[in-house]
Amino acid sequence: MSSRDLAIFLTNDLAGMTRGRGFPARDLGHRMDAGVGWVPANLALTPFGDIGENPFGPLGDLRLQPEPESSGFRLTGFGEEHGLLAFLCDIVETDGRPWGGCPRQFAKQALADLERETGLTLRASFEQEFFLLGIDLAINSAFTLIDFRGVQGFLGALTEALSAAGVEPETILREYGPQQFELTMKPSRGLVAADRAIMLREITRDVARQFGGRASFAPIIDPASVGSGVHLHFSLETIDGRAATHDPAGPGGISARAGSFVAGVLRHMPALCALSAPSLISYLRLTPHRWSAAFNCFAYRNREAGVRIAPVDDTPGREIARQTHLEFRAGDATASPYMQLGALVRAGLEGLREKLPAPPLVEGDPADLSAAQLKKLGIRRLPESLPAALAELEKDATVMGWLPDPMQKSFFAMKRTEMAKLKDLDPAAQCARYAAVY
Repeated sequence: MSSRDLAIFLTNDLAGMTRGRGFPARDLGHRMDAGVGWVPANLALTPFGDIGENPFGPLGDLRLQPEPESSGFRLTGFGEEHGLLAFLCDIVETDGRPWGGCPRQFAKQALADLERETGLTLRASFEQEFFLLGIDLAINSAFTLIDFRGVQGFLGALTEALSAAGVEPETILREYGPQQFELTMKPSRGLVAADRAIMLREITRDVARQFGGRASFAPIIDPASVGSGVHLHFSLETIDGRAATHDPAGPGGISARAGSFVAGVLRHMPALCALSAPSLISYLRLTPHRWSAAFNCFAYRNREAGVRIAPVDDTPGREIARQTHLEFRAGDATASPYMQLGALVRAGLEGLREKLPAPPLVEGDPADLSAAQLKKLGIRRLPESLPAALAELEKDATVMGWLPDPMQKSFFAMKRTEMAKLKDLDPAAQCARYAAVY
């Protein structure tokens, strides 16, 4: 180990930003037990580095504490660049107790409650899109081989770095939008899915930087063009690993328990948007006819649905139960994967507790339904702006009840400061600001 080698302890915060504190790698043995210091007011940091007015001010101390067996990964250095050993951490009190403002703990506790009450957990994967900036593409056209080949060196290095970190990349493709690519990874169980989503973003940004470009996971970089979503694919399974999402007799092949889970998600989806799509520009993307999600509806293989039943390989003889999964589509990378996963689990658990019936499956584009049809089906238009989403969150007492006091106060303070900073910018300028930091 060289005296130049470094390690870093990290947290992914309420702004979806990964921040942390580094130290000489030779001190790793000590730091795995002791952690590193952290500050409560950091929870109110906006993506642009300002601290919103918060209840902590200069008071208090915390620690970033890793889980040695599950949270470590390496950022690969190419050429002359050094690698970096990183650990995703819980934010804890100085005596080691969980702190109520920790997003990772929020997801961890939601999964624990789901398991304890129902005997179920989630197997999940975050499908993510990004814009590759600063590197010229050959023709800059959707799905083309020539664009893929033109950056194959970068893409190959990226999959190498992701594999070395244990992320298990599955597919990588040239996407529809200008300069846009998509990455998927194999599903993993519980909290690991959110950990890997953060690793994927940070490794992608780091490899792009080493290749002289920049990877931006911003929801949209041009108001007149397409956006980048974070689609959370998930299935229910029992603690001993049996698939629990599929029932061939159920609507769309979905089990009664999976239907109840989805019903809980749809009931609280307007409020969930504040946590899963929490930027001003998120709502330039979450509009009808964009193949994103503008309504809290359930559908079969329908990209306009808030939650859809994803496709499977249904060739005769193929196993369907292990493949069957659902897709929550109203998210983007301005959200912490921990908050998105934790809120989804909490909402689904509410549906399971009440044994809600499966929502009706919507055929066609929900934007084409009349107001009377939407009302009959119990479908709502999702919030059309960040202020509207925050208002939905504040009035949903159930969702607010999931958020510990430090998280509530810091989240709203951070969002007020973020909105005030950008309020005088037009949508194009707002997109540019978010693209620069995400």
